[in-house]
Amino acid sequence: MVSLLVCKCEHRQLDLICLSIEGTIISMVENSKLLSVSMNKKLKTSVLSLLMSTVFLPVLFPMPAFAQSNSKPLKVFILAGQSNMQGQADISTIDYIGDDPKTAPMLLEMRDNNGRYRLVKDTWISYLTHGRGTPNGEGIGQLTVGFGARKDPAKDGGKIGPEFTFGIYMQKSLKQPILIIKTAWGGKSLHTDFRPPSAGPYEFNESEIVSIKKRGLNLEEERAKKKAATGVYYRLMVEHVKYVLSDIKRVYPDYDENQGYKIGGFVWFQGWNDVVNSGVYPRRGQPGGYDKYSEWLAMLIRDVRRDLRAPNMPFVIGVLGTNGPIENIEKRYRAIHGTFRQAMAAPADLPEFKGNVIAVHTAPYWDMVLDGIAKKRGLLNQRKRSLENRIKQGEVTGDEVANELAEIEAELTSPEDSALWKRGASNAAYHYLGCAKTMALIGKGFAEAVLELQVRQLLHSLLRYFDSVAFAPKTELDGELLDRLHPGNAQ
Repeated sequence: MVSLLVCKCEHRQLDLICLSIEGTIISMVENSKLLSVSMNKKLKTSVLSLLMSTVFLPVLFPMPAFAQSNSKPLKVFILAGQSNMQGQADISTIDYIGDDPKTAPMLLEMRDNNGRYRLVKDTWISYLTHGRGTPNGEGIGQLTVGFGARKDPAKDGGKIGPEFTFGIYMQKSLKQPILIIKTAWGGKSLHTDFRPPSAGPYEFNESEIVSIKKRGLNLEEERAKKKAATGVYYRLMVEHVKYVLSDIKRVYPDYDENQGYKIGGFVWFQGWNDVVNSGVYPRRGQPGGYDKYSEWLAMLIRDVRRDLRAPNMPFVIGVLGTNGPIENIEKRYRAIHGTFRQAMAAPADLPEFKGNVIAVHTAPYWDMVLDGIAKKRGLLNQRKRSLENRIKQGEVTGDEVANELAEIEAELTSPEDSALWKRGASNAAYHYLGCAKTMALIGKGFAEAVLELQVRQLLHSLLRYFDSVAFAPKTELDGELLDRLHPGNAQ
């Protein structure tokens, strides 16, 4: 491909550029594994910098002098999902990130030179959510810690989700104004709550109808309730994004209207309320048991792109990875989680989404050290429940149980384990143990995935350009061409 392009180029300057990056282009276009999320950070940074900063844009497509400016368009990123996108990691677990030499540099990015949590430069966030029993509300501010799960949507909840490191690493790579619009609510499903418009009304399957009747409920009333709940959170999500974009200065005080904005990507991180639902997915754990989830997620991708007028918007699927690698999951649940993860990732393999949708598996970010302690704590809780039942049966006294529990705890856990657990964990397994290290890695992984998709789309546009207009005079490299270098960002 590159050799052909070199032959077609009229200008000596373009010849030299094409030759100098021949290996890079061949690798990136013909071997997409080079741009995997797990790609070496230095290599990814080098490739991104080479393509976007030092080669293609400034040399091939120089801006006219009157248009040159330090200002750049605002990049908008949308984060959506349920409780894990909210983020349940208490900020008290952030220092645990520094205990691992592999993640210690990330902690330095999260704090400023004075050791305080960083206010991410030129990066602001609008966060629509609610707490338990509280109405929807919006949190606004310069990105920092505290934009995780909240009791009061407008107040710092003392927690983080993926948003903090997502913003840190996007800003570090793009070095331009960034606005994150986050919409996330706990306990929400794709099959009903986030159900996309093109999926149509939810229809109960046969097993659900049998269950409804068995419980003595009125089928028509249950259908009416389901209809009322269907798509509510999809609509809230889209409406909030449009609301924020209609008055950006309300959220981002220094927004430059002359530069405008571009939607840079969408990250979806959800799944728990679907993976556990055996009514909606009666064949869960079997091949194809979660096929409906794949269908609905593909519809959501199409619908949200249509509704936001961003037809090629980079879309990242955060694949649910609680409890880590499949082999680490209790055997009776492995097939359920394995088939669901496959179903979540499946839309990224559809031909229509090639190069603009990517799945990020979050299981590799699970903390195995804390996992070992969690398993011990689980055994301890099982023994505790067993002893409590024996008390109810009058088989043992409270004092006997207390003594036995102390012995079991001493056998299963150590003071070091307890200290480490307190330092690194703050929630349940379905919330990634409330571990800030895990949330930070996930956020960074999401940022890298968005950047990967942007590079893929940039390359695609460049190759199409070379194939179609390589003989065009340089004066024809106008604004329309520059717009093609930012696919999916129609406003």
